[in-house]
Amino acid sequence: MIRRDRDRTGGGPRIRPAPESFLSAEEIAAVSAGRRDFLRGSFLAAAAALTAGPAAAAENAGDDAILKLPPWSTSLGQPVAATPYGLPSKYETAMVRRQSPGLTQVAGSSVSFMPLQGMFGIITPSGLHFERHHQGWHDIDPSRHRLMVHGMSEDFVRKPKVYTLDDLMRLPSVSRLHFIECGANTGMEWGNVAVPTVQYTHGMVSCSEFTGVPLRTLLEDCGADLSKARFVLAEGADGSSMTRTIPIELVLSGEVMVAYGQNGEMLRPENGYPLRLVVPGVQGVSWVKWLRRIKVGDQPWATKDEAVHYIDLMPDGQHRQYTSIQEAKSVITSPSGGQILLDKGHYNVSGLAWSGRGKIKRVDVSFDGGINWVEATLQTPVLSKCLTRFNVGWDWDGRPAILQSRAQDETGYVQPGYRMLRAVRGTRSIYHNNAIQSWKVAMNGDVSNVQVL
Repeated sequence: MIRRDRDRTGGGPRIRPAPESFLSAEEIAAVSAGRRDFLRGSFLAAAAALTAGPAAAAENAGDDAILKLPPWSTSLGQPVAATPYGLPSKYETAMVRRQSPGLTQVAGSSVSFMPLQGMFGIITPSGLHFERHHQGWHDIDPSRHRLMVHGMSEDFVRKPKVYTLDDLMRLPSVSRLHFIECGANTGMEWGNVAVPTVQYTHGMVSCSEFTGVPLRTLLEDCGADLSKARFVLAEGADGSSMTRTIPIELVLSGEVMVAYGQNGEMLRPENGYPLRLVVPGVQGVSWVKWLRRIKVGDQPWATKDEAVHYIDLMPDGQHRQYTSIQEAKSVITSPSGGQILLDKGHYNVSGLAWSGRGKIKRVDVSFDGGINWVEATLQTPVLSKCLTRFNVGWDWDGRPAILQSRAQDETGYVQPGYRMLRAVRGTRSIYHNNAIQSWKVAMNGDVSNVQVL
């Protein structure tokens, strides 16, 4: 079993990582059900095994890791291209996407969560990008894949076309960094605390550099009448025939693209290879994967995944439809739920913020449950509709604390707390929960998920 036990502060206090790499699926389910009593025992056993050896010896007789050359310093390493497609270190195998036990009954129609707690900067490695499938995924032969662009009639599109991947890759391309967030991210927490770690509370968000062709370019190539068009319908080639309505204003902005590239390589199969729609700022379900058809019209289509699912249940029993924009949101990723602060002293509190309406303007952090706030430092680049990394120093004196972050975007929108959000949205919704996240730090250093009203 591989553990990540890293001094993250360059000689300062240490953080014990989140528990997943130490626990079985049954134990994770027990944590989700509220049983945390055995967690500390698991961590302490692991810590004892880790610290009793080299560290203790180093204190008394010098550190062999410094005094003696290790095997890798006295031998020939592996040749170039030993792994033609590079892989993470064998010591990092705990950093993986995970399902939430019991969340869904069918793995082909489920979600896997990105390990936010172990990420640096803002880019999500393609292999760790969260997944949301409605009918499983296929590795589609790109030579057999097509994209059709047409209209409800010739009034909307004069020259309907079918594009191959090669056709699209011959057109001028753009590359942009954007976040993508499932509308159901943090959806399990509407009523109460439901999951233990940031991977499960916020892990349905990722950020990549996408490369492709602006959809506006394709519509113009097909002779679309953009003065008449009000919406486009995007359809995927998966078994669920995922279809979503996109307002034409987003297309005309030039931000919506038909992407084939992600983080400098082709899309991964589970993320839509060979083509997916990129709709910055809008919930992930509208970023239709395995994109096969674009239809231009003058009214929304109210397809099954925008009439039955991905709608907001309101307190009076009514539903809101077409509320796709992901509002400003943030979360502290370190320290976060399931981790343990092993020492008093100075910590770098780090997290991520994002907004579907533009750039993040500022992030404030509280260490006392929202009574007092300090402004965090935003780490560049700060880009529109992209993850933004923030950091702030904190001296932990060993007393209980509640850590929170609160984002504000360039429109002036401020991330709400649970009391404010529930006053408008109630407690039984699934989608678009952007409430302030709270992590409680106990006197023994345990960090747990709590809600502050």
